[in-house]
Amino acid sequence: MHSAPSQPLAQPRSLVVGHLLGAAVGYAVLALAQSSPWAAAVAGGVTLAATMVARTPHSPACATAVVVVLQTPAPGRFVPLLLGATVLLALTGFAASRVRRGTPRYPVYWW
Repeated sequence: MHSAPSQPLAQPRSLVVGHLLGAAVGYAVLALAQSSPWAAAVAGGVTLAATMVARTPHSPACATAVVVVLQTPAPGRFVPLLLGATVLLALTGFAASRVRRGTPRYPVYWW
């Protein structure tokens, strides 16, 4: 988002939905396969495919799925924090692009 604000990966839709998809895939894989490095790898790959199918590409969302599988956070706490953090990140990028002169406007599109 910082170095390429006009790329599809950086747009708020990809940011927020991508991480939520990553969390959902992570919890699904965790329920099916338990916590292991192999399950984390599968979760990362499935998340990449899911974000591409949903037209919300955001490669860091794969890390969210891996974190869920390996760390097994409580969904009731993790998902709201994840949602809040991604929305805050998008709003911070928006504010920063308005403050700094000569920088590309962020976001190119909201949804």
